[in-house]
Amino acid sequence: MGAQRTSFAKLQRDRAKKANAAAKRERRQSKQEETDEEATPTAPADSGGELSAGELLEQIEQVHRQFEKKQIDQEQYDEKKAELLARLPID
Repeated sequence: MGAQRTSFAKLQRDRAKKANAAAKRERRQSKQEETDEEATPTAPADSGGELSAGELLEQIEQVHRQFEKKQIDQEQYDEKKAELLARLPID
């Protein structure tokens, strides 16, 4: 006996899953690119007001992304990260 062939409906479902996964991947990538473009390098000391812990963590993430993309060097990364962590409230 030969192997049973895959039904046409199953092939359609598999193709639809792959198409949905590709669309989702594209949406995630475009969203990431938009947030990267909006995240302009700012010095944390320039902001006059108090920032919440969440905002400080977001700035730390931005600094980390800049370092990963080679926009800033290790020394700048360490300085900015240390400054932001020092401002982080500890309960």
